[in-house]
Amino acid sequence: MPQLADRLTELAADGQPITFPALGLDPDAVASQAGDVAAGPFAPYLAEAVADAYNRSDTQWQPAATALPEGLAAQHSVLHLTAAMDALLHSPAAAKALGKPLTAALLDGLPDRIEAAPLLAAARLEGAVRLAVAEAVTPFKLWQALEDVPTDGPEDFLERLPRLLGLTLDRWADEDTFADTVRTLLQQLTHDEATDVDAMFELGCDLLRRALSSQDIGTVTTHLVQARHQFETAAQAEEARHDALTYAAVCDAILAFGRADAAAINHAADQIADTLDQRQTWLHRTHQPEWLQPRRSAEISWHHLVLQLRAAATTLQDDAWMDAWQALDTVLAAYSAARTVCPLAGDTGQGLALLVQPAIEDSFLRQQAFLAQLRRATQETDQHGARSFDAATASTLLTAIETAAQRETSSASPTATDDGSDDDDPGGAALARLQRLAPTLLLQLKDQALSIASTLDDQQLLTLEGLAHDSDVARLKATDPLIVPKLDQLTAELSAHPSFTGEVRRTFSVLVEQTLLFLKSRTDITRTNLLGSTKKGEPPPFDYRRKPEGDRKPVEADLQRDFHQWLQKGPLHNVVLVEPDDVGMGRADVMTHFGSLRYLTEIKQDATDNDPQYLESRYLTQAAEYSNTNAPFGQLLVLDLTPKDKTQGNLRVDEVAWTTTHQPRGATTDRAVVVGIVAGNRTTPSAYSRK
Repeated sequence: MPQLADRLTELAADGQPITFPALGLDPDAVASQAGDVAAGPFAPYLAEAVADAYNRSDTQWQPAATALPEGLAAQHSVLHLTAAMDALLHSPAAAKALGKPLTAALLDGLPDRIEAAPLLAAARLEGAVRLAVAEAVTPFKLWQALEDVPTDGPEDFLERLPRLLGLTLDRWADEDTFADTVRTLLQQLTHDEATDVDAMFELGCDLLRRALSSQDIGTVTTHLVQARHQFETAAQAEEARHDALTYAAVCDAILAFGRADAAAINHAADQIADTLDQRQTWLHRTHQPEWLQPRRSAEISWHHLVLQLRAAATTLQDDAWMDAWQALDTVLAAYSAARTVCPLAGDTGQGLALLVQPAIEDSFLRQQAFLAQLRRATQETDQHGARSFDAATASTLLTAIETAAQRETSSASPTATDDGSDDDDPGGAALARLQRLAPTLLLQLKDQALSIASTLDDQQLLTLEGLAHDSDVARLKATDPLIVPKLDQLTAELSAHPSFTGEVRRTFSVLVEQTLLFLKSRTDITRTNLLGSTKKGEPPPFDYRRKPEGDRKPVEADLQRDFHQWLQKGPLHNVVLVEPDDVGMGRADVMTHFGSLRYLTEIKQDATDNDPQYLESRYLTQAAEYSNTNAPFGQLLVLDLTPKDKTQGNLRVDEVAWTTTHQPRGATTDRAVVVGIVAGNRTTPSAYSRK
């Protein structure tokens, strides 16, 4: 009996289309061999024949086609499985007919396969995601599988997980429960060195999508600033992340248009053009899966939109127009594009329109000559019939401008209170001004930004927003990609304390950042990582982190000295003291002072337990006592001298720091403490290998 695999090979070698009729085999013979072939190297050829049969509605080959999913369940090659799924998904009819058994074959037993064959498990999950996104099956089985996916699995599996999770958010961002689950998974992956950059990028895309679909200006600007933060962090963390740079510039351009900052828009547009050129060069002649192409296309769409915004911003700032019709065309194109261009899957463009369209309307109100030209254009339509003028958009814009003008007139009427605030919307105008002109400042300082903005005119506020933006970007460039998410988490937790505002927020955040960098540095085992290297010929410094090999035992003074020297070598070198006396009737280990503000870091050692609850029960009270006479914030560093055996290992740097609070009996103010663990009693990583 002719073998199915042999005939498939012959057709492929001759360059002929691979179809069941071309095989010259009996349908029953093909059906009996299809399962074994699907499990082997000829699976892509068989999938191509199956796709052709469904495209032609050829029912005589259905028994052979239905054997494909069961065979793919036994497939052990990532390349063959991926190629077979590509062939099937080229046929919507085949994907729809076989979607349910294929999804079951791909997802059944997935957790066990993640551990045994992580790359193959990732390929299986990718196939299931693509089937669900293509609506070949209902997504519920996939959703359940994603909820059970481990975020601490093998690196080969985790590396491909963020993009798959991002694809599900592209498709089901409006399914709140599922979307929140995916966002939680992505947040967890930002703490893994193998996935942090990709997870940050996908979270940025999600925030951008949420900004574009939001219906109030505050949510739009907040999500845009947060999205830019994620993109900028990803771009700084990994070389050649042109996609992240492009999207960061997109966020900057949209925010800049909202505050009528033409220079910032031009800078963002130039950056997008440069990064897209670099990306094209970087990816030249490299294989890019077809199912990832929409994300590439979105980058180009954003580029076109930003160019439209740049042209419109320049036009709106001109005092005169040589060709008024062309100027109107330019602005109307941007006004219309703000609602119709949707580069990200799942967005509606609402949020973009909320930010862009009012900026155009306000500009027309300020420039009466241009407004007069718009009125004339909507009335004398016969004067520009040959220009394909967008009369409908022009009429919509004119109506919006006249409505805005009426609002301004009514707000200036005597119905407003004497202090200039509106009884129906107290503080609403001031908040809206901040959301449009200084969203970064608002996100960083929250309620305090309102009082600051009340004393500044628009230009001064724009200048302050520029400083806040530059500070945010500079911090991302200066810190480690593993540190940024953890610092954001600790800052968010500290923000719940009512005293974490103003100068306290700025100064204590700097200290926490340096402490996190110290913890990361000391997590590396190399002896050269310690400060204070010795001269040539001298013995190396005592490494208090290592398991003792002689009589010398590590003590908390070693950690105290090391932490102090770390701070002395960094940006806080002129504000650090060691063991100052008369602080809360005691002696603090390391104190940093910022003018009248001071923060104390208590240093301890413990060889009994490194559990957070245990450490807090023993040392938190003392650490909190030192803040009784100043800002209620401090730190506790513990040298962990517990035994380290082969099964225990060591914690990651983002697992050894957390925030907690302590309130003494009878007190009314919480003392906030950042706790960090420095692992001691350690051996080299090779000691954990099992012989």
